[in-house]
Amino acid sequence: MNTLAMSTRERFHAVMNFQPFDRLPLLEWAGWWDKTIDRWHTEQLPRSLTDRYEICRHFGLELYWQDWFSPRRPTCPMEASYGAGIIRSLADYERLLPCLYPDLETLSERWRTWGQWAQQQRRGEVVMWFTLEGFFWFPRILLGIEPHFYALYDQPELIHRINRDLADWNVKILEKIVSICTPDFMTFAEDMSYNHGPMLSTGQFDEFMRPYYARVVPLLKQYGIIPLIDSDGDITVPAHWFEQAGLEGILPLERQAGVDIAKLRAAHPRMKFIGHFDKMTMHRGEAAMRAEFERLLPTAAKGGLLISCDHQTPPGVSYQDYQLYLRLFREYAAAAGRRS
Repeated sequence: MNTLAMSTRERFHAVMNFQPFDRLPLLEWAGWWDKTIDRWHTEQLPRSLTDRYEICRHFGLELYWQDWFSPRRPTCPMEASYGAGIIRSLADYERLLPCLYPDLETLSERWRTWGQWAQQQRRGEVVMWFTLEGFFWFPRILLGIEPHFYALYDQPELIHRINRDLADWNVKILEKIVSICTPDFMTFAEDMSYNHGPMLSTGQFDEFMRPYYARVVPLLKQYGIIPLIDSDGDITVPAHWFEQAGLEGILPLERQAGVDIAKLRAAHPRMKFIGHFDKMTMHRGEAAMRAEFERLLPTAAKGGLLISCDHQTPPGVSYQDYQLYLRLFREYAAAAGRRS
C-alpha cells in the first residue's frame, strides 16, 4: 500500500506500470454524450458548463486531456450518409490527396494549445494523450463500410497505399508532438470489432495493419508513450494480435459485448486497460453499481486497469445517478489503493 498522495500524472503511471498507488484515478476517458449533458442541464448541472474539462472539474474528476488528429483537411468532402465512403478506387484516392494529410504548419493553433496543457502536465496536474486514426479505421472512412471489406480482397494495393501514406503522416504528427512534450499515452482509433468479435481475420490483420503499426509503434515506445488501441465490441480475440504487434493495451472494453476483464488479465498479464465499467448499470441504483465495482476491484487493485465508463455515459443516467456513481467510484478507488 502506498499512503503518500500522488499527483494526477504520478497516479496514472503508477497504475499503468503495475506499481503501488494511493488510489485509482477518477476519470472519464471519453467525456459524456451530448444528450446526457443536455439532460443534466435540466437537472442540477449549471448550464454555463459545456466544456468537457470544466465539467470534469465540476465533478471532481482528474483531467485527462485528449487531442484527436484527423488526416482529413477541412476541405475534404463528407460522405453522403454514415458509412457511405467518398472513394471507390486508387484513382479516386489520388484525386482526393489535396484534401488529406494536413501540413503541420496549418495546425499552429493546435500546437499552441499543446504548449499550454504541457505546462500543467509538467506540474503533474493532467495526463495528456492523443488519438491517431488507425489502419482499419481510416480506409473504412474513405471507402465506406461495405466497400472497405470488398477492397481487402479486390483492391489490396489501395489499402496498402492508404495505410503507407497514413503511417507516414502519423509519424510526422508524432515527431511534432514530442518536440513540445511527451504525452503519457495515445490511442489508435480502430473500432474493428463488433459484439461477436473482430471484423477481419488474423491473416488480414497481419497483411493490412501489422506492417503499419510496425512503422509507428516502435517510435512511440522510443519516446516513452504508451500505445493503446481504441476499439469497440468484443476485442478478446484481437487482443492477442495487438499484443503481438507491440500495442500495450486497449480501451474501452465494452461489457455489453461480452468482454471480461478477468479473462483478459489472465491471458494478457501485462497489458494495460482503460474503461470496462458497464454503463448499463448506471441508472439501476446502488446495488447494481456496487456489484459492478466489486467485479472490477480484484483486477484493478493489482494495477494495469483504469476503471472508467465503458463508453460515454448514456442519457438514461440522471444527474443524481451520476453523483451516486461518483460516490461509489471514490469509495472503490480508495479500496483499490489500500490493496495495491
